[in-house]
Amino acid sequence: MSLIHPTAIIENGAIIGENVSIGAYSHISSKAKIDDGTTIASHVVIDGDTTIGKNNRIFSHAVIGSIPQDLKYQGEDVKLVIGDNNTIREFTLLNPGTQGGGSITKIGNQNLLMAYVHLGHDVIIGDNCILANGATLAGHVELGNFVVIGGLSPIHQFVHIGDYAMLAGASALAQDLPPYCLAEGNRATLRGLNLTGLRRRIDRESINDLKVAYRELFEQGKPLQDTAKEIYTNSQSSRVKELCKFIMDSSRGVPFNRK
Repeated sequence: MSLIHPTAIIENGAIIGENVSIGAYSHISSKAKIDDGTTIASHVVIDGDTTIGKNNRIFSHAVIGSIPQDLKYQGEDVKLVIGDNNTIREFTLLNPGTQGGGSITKIGNQNLLMAYVHLGHDVIIGDNCILANGATLAGHVELGNFVVIGGLSPIHQFVHIGDYAMLAGASALAQDLPPYCLAEGNRATLRGLNLTGLRRRIDRESINDLKVAYRELFEQGKPLQDTAKEIYTNSQSSRVKELCKFIMDSSRGVPFNRK
């Protein structure tokens, strides 16, 4: 049993699960799939081949699944997939993928997208991320888990952000942001570890290991790639290894001030 307002438009072919609520004047496309328990407020547009999981909350005037803002897009079959227990606030704009980027935009579980957030085509977001008001992700951006993006912060296309990282508000990020780190500024540079976030979820020993690795990587003036490889080889910490591997694999480089 779903609660669908009589003014909502549900195109033939749409799949609506149980206990789904759809508010006044919302429009659901024929290719949409909405799983159980999801709540859709009034004046929401869910377009294209969009799959939405269980127990999501989607607020008024969100536009989800409209065609990519990419001039190369020529009507190919592309998808937007959203997991479970996400909160998508007012005036968000989420685009599907493009053929050149794998044809899919994917959002994980338990994320909070505040008002006016934009996710461009082929964006991949993990779980438990928070994107504050007006955060703007260009095409092909990838976020890990427990990432925080401050308000009004734009992120350049193809940038990767690792787990537990934080980008401060009003910061423009053009390079990869390693896991566990904090970046701020325009253009954004590393300011240290995201200690507030780490203390909420990671044990003290791991944090201390990361502090030592961070100093070696970014504060000693050594060649970054060589240092990352050396630490990766010698460290017994899985989190330090993750940090170093991210740096070693980065194609856009890491934004830090070399001494």
